[in-house]
This record gives sequence, structure tokens and C-alpha cells, in this order.
Amino acid sequence: MNFTGAKVKKSRALGVALTPKAERIMKKRTNPPGQDGSKRRRRKSDYGVQLLEKQRLRFQYNVGEKYLRRQFERASRMPGATGENLVQLLETRMDVVVLRAGLAPTIYAARQFVTHGHFQLNGHRADIPSQKLKPGDVISVKERSQKMAVFTDLRQSGSTVPYVESDSNGMTARLVSLPERSEVPVICEEHLVVEYYSR
Repeated sequence: MNFTGAKVKKSRALGVALTPKAERIMKKRTNPPGQDGSKRRRRKSDYGVQLLEKQRLRFQYNVGEKYLRRQFERASRMPGATGENLVQLLETRMDVVVLRAGLAPTIYAARQFVTHGHFQLNGHRADIPSQKLKPGDVISVKERSQKMAVFTDLRQSGSTVPYVESDSNGMTARLVSLPERSEVPVICEEHLVVEYYSR
């Protein structure tokens, strides 16, 4: 899934900035979108709260409903807390590691860059955004793509998380370890997502 709707409107509805532009606008407009957005809203039901958290998680990773449910089922079979396992599974996707390495400005751009074949994984072409990475895996911008303005502009940004390490030239990154939930910059109460899928 690649969400193609209005990112700012969706961000305001979810209460989570999905792009840098949405982050800027949400500082000025904190209320939900629509003409009734500024009105006091009724308290959400337990189901409504769970649904909102599930949607927050889904859109921050730009994944479809069926895919998220499959990942939840996989996470529930793993040892440990299901919610943390789910976040870890999503966080080790190829497009997410590209984003965390500072090689894309948004998750939407990361998905597009991967799909268009601008990256290699351990020296081999990788164009599947959902491909899972393991600690020690190295992603790099293909030599032909390194001259593109979008990558030269991002070169200085580097990794934004401790479990992804960027090299000095900013064109290569390595997944150092599996992420701990406290290190993941995702706004979500994952236990509510677990409750939603466990109904």
C-alpha cells in the first residue's frame, strides 16, 4: 500500500505528523480536519480508541490492513510482548530502515526509492519495500543513483536511531541490532493495537 491521499489531512485526523510538512502545519492547526474539527468531540468508545491506534501504526509505516494483520499474527507467535514484537517486525522492513538511515525524507519517499531500485542490500539489488532485514545487513545507494539531487541533499542527515548506523559518506547504512521499543520513534500505544486484533 502506498497512501496517495492528502497527507496533512490524514495526519490531523490521526493526531500524528506523517510528513515534515504535516508537522509544520499541525503546530498551527492542532484540531482535526473539517468544519467541525474545532468543536468538542464526544468521548471515543474503547473500540474507537483501539481503532485509532491501529490506524496510527498502519499509516506511520504506510502498510495495508491485510499486511498489518498478518504481521500481528506473526508477532503473536513470537516470544515476548506481542505489541513490541509487532513494532520490531515493522521497523526492520527495508523501506523503514532506509527512512531511519536518513536516506529518505518520509516513509512514502522511502517506499518509492526502494521500488525504483535505487538501493542494494548486502551488494545485491533490492526493490521490495517489505523485505525484512537482519542485524548486520547493509543497505547502500546504488552508484548510479548517488549523483541524484535527492540523495546528495540528504547526505548530511545520517541515521536518526541507535540501531541503524550510517557511514561517513552518508550513502551506506547498517542495521546494527533489533530495535528496542523505547528506541523506535513511532507514536502508538501498541497494546491497544493488540487489543484491537484480539477482539
